[in-house]
Amino acid sequence: MKFLIFILGIAVPFLIAFLASSDRKKIRIKPIILMLVVQIALAYILLNTSAGLVVIKGISNMFGAILGYAKEGVDFVFGGIANKGEAPFFLTVLLPIVFISALIGILHHFKILQLIIRAIGFLISKINGLGKLESYNAIAAAILGQSEVFITLKDQLKDLPSKRLYTLCASAMSTVSMTVVGSYMTLIEPKYVVTALVLNLFSGFTIIHIINPYTVSPEEDILEINEERRPSFFEMLSEYIMLGFTVAVTVGAMLIGFIALIGGVNGVFDSIFGISFQEILGYVFAPFAFIMGVPAKDIVEAGSIMATKLVTNEFVAMIDLTKVVGDLTPKTVGIISTFLVSFANFSSIGIIVGATKSIDKTQANVVAKFGLKLLLGATLVSLVTGAIVGLML
Repeated sequence: MKFLIFILGIAVPFLIAFLASSDRKKIRIKPIILMLVVQIALAYILLNTSAGLVVIKGISNMFGAILGYAKEGVDFVFGGIANKGEAPFFLTVLLPIVFISALIGILHHFKILQLIIRAIGFLISKINGLGKLESYNAIAAAILGQSEVFITLKDQLKDLPSKRLYTLCASAMSTVSMTVVGSYMTLIEPKYVVTALVLNLFSGFTIIHIINPYTVSPEEDILEINEERRPSFFEMLSEYIMLGFTVAVTVGAMLIGFIALIGGVNGVFDSIFGISFQEILGYVFAPFAFIMGVPAKDIVEAGSIMATKLVTNEFVAMIDLTKVVGDLTPKTVGIISTFLVSFANFSSIGIIVGATKSIDKTQANVVAKFGLKLLLGATLVSLVTGAIVGLML
């Protein structure tokens, strides 16, 4: 039964992508099958082997140490504000982003990140059937973030055809930035964060091959990384620290607005219809939860969390998940946790359009036109990843 549900969980996203495809005749089956096999193998290793446990534990311990160091800085500035025994979300989950952003800046300044991104991107380009640019972008977006990655490609961005531009934007929306990964690990199990990060890379290219098929000629397969003026070390460090603080405050502001808005809408719906807005969305998304392998008794609750992520952001949905985690089966928690680890939500459309607009207004208009299709593709990526994890749990 589990295998049949997995087949359904893969077939439905593939069918939706096929129906939305820009050129069905150009869809190539071989790279799709290859990447699906790679994903299943990686998911099995990460979730069901001792080697995978060692890798995940190592990454988890690394981020645990980073969050511990970040706490020292937060406690120095904000110590005494919190009531004894309580841990305010902004201080414990969001402010560590500042320290992680500083670390990323240091690695980028000494060109360590560039080497890692290029090396992994080169290896992935041998599997995904697309170009070096697409592979670089997917890795860079997962480390630098969905807006910052476009700055490194600004010299090529203005000349890209719409198909390649869609791939870059879809990859950025399907992944998450390393600056927030530590924050995710305080809300959901680290093993699911790591698994989602890995699988989403391949799920993204799989869906792109169906929804946006094209080939890249050797002449077009050129990667030009834009190198900005190299600032001094402390100038760079200050910029990345402020960038991290801006991200933390922005996420905090969005959480205040979205959670308050959801509370208000739920109250209105409950008073008029006797059912909250999130419950309604839960029933709408319940079938998608089921095909990912969520047990029948949990599909409405899981569907509600999935919908919350889509209409708000992943942080709001993760907070909702922490409130009901004790009422859900471990399998449901694992599947939904991996589904949540991406930037696939409506607000990301505006972020990506804004990022490209700062570089090239013409290309930003192109991105805006396929904004909803970007969200569709990124959501299908999360469904495929969730279905693969469901097979392993």
